[in-house]
Amino acid sequence: MEKNSYGGYRDLKTYQLAYQLALEIHEITKSFPKEEKYSLMDQMRRASRSVPANLAEAWKKRRYQKMFVSKILDASGEASETEVWLDFSRDFKYIKDNKHKELMEKYDELNRMLNGMIDKADKFCK
Repeated sequence: MEKNSYGGYRDLKTYQLAYQLALEIHEITKSFPKEEKYSLMDQMRRASRSVPANLAEAWKKRRYQKMFVSKILDASGEASETEVWLDFSRDFKYIKDNKHKELMEKYDELNRMLNGMIDKADKFCK
């Protein structure tokens, strides 16, 4: 990969996966009980949406490698938080085991991608 060969953050496969996961989380949480609206549902949606948002911020701050890495770490933290909310959702029986497993596998992939961006930050930064 050439240095800065991307047109923007929307071109990043990491961003695309994170964005799709946030959309999927939004859809899944629509079926949660009303009493979870201001707790689990909002927490899951917020954390999952923060991943692509932090990637966008990281992209805009890539002039400074430390800031880029910091925002990618923030994205990774939000992805991990989303995994915890997914665990609660499974254990509360709001999502089925197979859906939980599928989403956890996608978040594992996303975290590998985020770690790769950290390890190769110089390839993304100006």
